[in-house]
Amino acid sequence: MVDPSEAVLCDVLIIGCGIAGATAALHLAEENPDLRIILITKAESPLESNTYYAQGGIIYRGDEDSPEQLAEDLLRAGDYMNNRQAVEILAVEGPQLVRELLIEKYQVPFTLDANQHLERTREAAHSTSRILHVSDATGMAIQEKLVAALRAHPNIEILTSHSAVDLLTPAHHSLNRLSIYEPLSCVGAYVLDHASGQVLPYLAKATLLASGGLGQIFLHTTNPPGATGDGLAMAYRAGARIINAEYVQFHPTTFYHQGQAHFLITEACRGEGARLLNYQGQPFMHRYDPEWGDLAPRDVVARSIHLEMLRTNAPHVYLDIASVMPAHKIIERFPTIYHKCLEYDVDPTREPIPVVPAAHYFCGGVWVDAWGRTNLERLYAAGEVSCTGVHGANRLGSASLLEGLVWGMRAAKDILRRLPDFPSPDPHTIPPWEEEGVTETADPALVKHDMATIKHTMWYYVGLVRSRKRLERALRDLSNLQQDIDAFYRTTRLDPDILSLRNAALAANIVARAAWENRESRGCHYREN
Repeated sequence: MVDPSEAVLCDVLIIGCGIAGATAALHLAEENPDLRIILITKAESPLESNTYYAQGGIIYRGDEDSPEQLAEDLLRAGDYMNNRQAVEILAVEGPQLVRELLIEKYQVPFTLDANQHLERTREAAHSTSRILHVSDATGMAIQEKLVAALRAHPNIEILTSHSAVDLLTPAHHSLNRLSIYEPLSCVGAYVLDHASGQVLPYLAKATLLASGGLGQIFLHTTNPPGATGDGLAMAYRAGARIINAEYVQFHPTTFYHQGQAHFLITEACRGEGARLLNYQGQPFMHRYDPEWGDLAPRDVVARSIHLEMLRTNAPHVYLDIASVMPAHKIIERFPTIYHKCLEYDVDPTREPIPVVPAAHYFCGGVWVDAWGRTNLERLYAAGEVSCTGVHGANRLGSASLLEGLVWGMRAAKDILRRLPDFPSPDPHTIPPWEEEGVTETADPALVKHDMATIKHTMWYYVGLVRSRKRLERALRDLSNLQQDIDAFYRTTRLDPDILSLRNAALAANIVARAAWENRESRGCHYREN
C-alpha cells in the first residue's frame, strides 16, 4: 500500500493547462475557494500548450449572425457527422462565454477596427465574418491572460515539468481485488516529477483530462513538441471509450523549408484574400472546388494541395498574400507570420510563401457527454483530447478554442454539482509505483529513432490520402513497434521522452486502426478505395 505521507491528495486534478484546463480550474477556484486544485503540465511553462500556438482566432458572432447560422456552418464543415446536441451547445453558449470571460473578465486584447469596435474576420467555410483575433497570435494572448489568472488563485497549484504516467483506476490498481467488479472509475493519476524522477500517486475526487492533441505522431505538424497523444493513450489504457479517431484534420498551409513544415500560416490569410498558387505560380483551387475555391473547408484544401503537388511533381505550393494586401497591412495584420518568414529569407510582402499541409487538429478522442463526463466515473475530459462530436468529420476554423472554453466551463460546473457525492480516495488501497525489474536507462538514439519511425509511418500510410494497403502496412509496422516499445518501457527508468514515445505509439495505433475500420470517406478521413 501507499504510505499516506507519499500520496498527494486534492479535490480536483487537472492534467493540461490550455484553454480547457485553465477555464475549468478558474471556475472551480472562484466558485469554491476551499477546494484544493492541482493542475499539472509536462511542459516547463504553463504557457506551453496547443492553445498558445493558435494563430487565427476564436469564433464569436457576426453582425448578421445567429446560433442557427453558426450551427449550420459547423455541420457543413463536419460533413454532417456532428453530434447535433453538442453543436447547439457550442453555437448558443460559445459566443456568450467569449463575451463574459475573454472580453469582459480576462480582458484579452482582441484587435479593434478603425472605429474601435471588435474586428471580426472570416475564415474558410464560415458564412460570415465572426472570428475575433489578436493580430495573428490569438492563442498566445488568451493563454497569457488565463495563466496570469491561474497564478493569482491561492487554491490552484500549478506543477510544471510533471507528467501523468497513467490514470489511477481502482478496477486496475486497487489492492482490494474485489474492486474489479465495480464500475470503472478514476481516482487520480500516477505522476512523474521530471526533476526528481520520482513517481507519486496524485489522488483526487475528480480528474479532468485536458492534455491536448496528437499532431506529433505525424512527420509534418503544426503542433508543439508536447502533443504526443498522452491523454488519449492514458484514457485508452484506463478503459475510456474512444471515438472518431480516424478524423485527423490537416491544416492546408504550414511554412515549408528544406523538406520540413516549420510553423502554421493561419487560414485567416485566405480569409483576407490570399490565393493558393501551384509551383508554376498558377491558381488551382477553382479546379478542385469551384464553389468555395480558396475558402473551401480545410480537408478539401489540404487534399487539393496534396493532389496538385503530385500532379506537378512539386515539393510544395505557394500562398500569395502580397498581391492582395499592401505591405503595411500584412505587417500589421500578420506580424508573427511576417517575422517568422523573414527568419527563412522569405518576405511575404513581396513574394509568395511556400506552404505544405500538416497534421493540425484531432477531431476524435475520448468520448464525453454534454458535461464533459467520460464513461469512467469521476473522469472528465475537455479540449482536443476529448470528442464531444461538435466537429464531426472535420473542424470548422477557429472552433477549437471555443470548444475548449465551453467544455472546460461545463466540466467545472458538473464537477461542482457532483463533488459532494464523490468520496475521497483511500491511499491505503492504492499501491505505490512499481519499479521492480527496472534496470536500464533510456538510450536517446533508440527513442529518437522509434519516434521518427512513428512519424514517417503515420505520414506516408495514415496521412492525407489513405488506402487499404497503406493502412494494413501501417498496422503491421506500428503493432510490432508498440510491442518493442512496451518491452523497453517495462525495463527502463522513466523519463519524459520514454512516456511520450510510449503514448505516441499507442495513439498512432488507435488512429490507424480507426482509419482502417472506416471504409467511408468523410471529412478529413479520405480513403482512395
